[in-house]
Amino acid sequence: MSGIRYAEKAGSWYTRDSQKLASELDGWLDRARQRLTSGSNGKKYRTKAIISPHAGYVFCGGTAAYAFSQIDPNQTKRAFILGPSHHVYLDGCALTPHEYYSTPIGNLKIDQKTVSELHETGRFTWMSKDTDTHEHSIEMQLPFLAHIMQGYLDKGFTIVPILIGALREDKERQYGKLLAKYMLQEGNVFIISSDFCHWGERFNFQYCDQADGAIHKSIERLDRNAMEAIQSLQLSNFTSYLKSCSNTICGRHPIAVLLAAVEELRANYLNGTKVSINFLDYSQSSSVKRMNESSVSYAAASLTFSN
Repeated sequence: MSGIRYAEKAGSWYTRDSQKLASELDGWLDRARQRLTSGSNGKKYRTKAIISPHAGYVFCGGTAAYAFSQIDPNQTKRAFILGPSHHVYLDGCALTPHEYYSTPIGNLKIDQKTVSELHETGRFTWMSKDTDTHEHSIEMQLPFLAHIMQGYLDKGFTIVPILIGALREDKERQYGKLLAKYMLQEGNVFIISSDFCHWGERFNFQYCDQADGAIHKSIERLDRNAMEAIQSLQLSNFTSYLKSCSNTICGRHPIAVLLAAVEELRANYLNGTKVSINFLDYSQSSSVKRMNESSVSYAAASLTFSN
């Protein structure tokens, strides 16, 4: 492993100005925390995973903040980032060849020990440096992560980026079982990178139920059904949902790996521990009203353990 992966999308999908970026992130995070605090029931829980979108921040920054607001930097030592592959076909999963990921806020160190441990299982290949550089699903999680972990970047905090391919269900279960032990470890958090429905002719997906009224309401219902399947914590329910409607959730395989990991933990390790996924925010890039329009949906969620 060698070198730094530079922030490919800085200056286009988000600002490369570190002060302006920090100010934008703080604004989104503050709004999310205020809204979530006002609805808090005071229960104690541990956030073990989040689901966060990966579009340009002008579209999804406000929603992503709801997910990242759930990460406690004082309790976090390592972040596993699972992102779908958009540009290269994979039927498995791949690891980064880099030592650091850069952001305008600071560099994030790759946990080389854990990456090597995963590679030694024989289940993971290496991303090429070009693939790593051009994939945005992992990069768009990094500025938020670097910002909330800023005081810990030189104190041992590390990341484990994993590019998730187009997995069959049996492989989703294999990778979930393999990664479950890392989710169980104290100090680890999983970041699942996914947008939700990609609607429009350019996405070759224009499902619309006229009973819902406006098209954007039909899209939201489709996404809400996906959230319900995810909240069941049953991979089979999520798989059945996708087969029933073909919703264009680009991070469906990372989400499936997460659900498979949770199933493994609940079956064998989490005696008496309650596991739940809560969706915290939902938005769309535009409110589609006509068939010639398009939109992408974004959702933020947290997976928690509580006793």
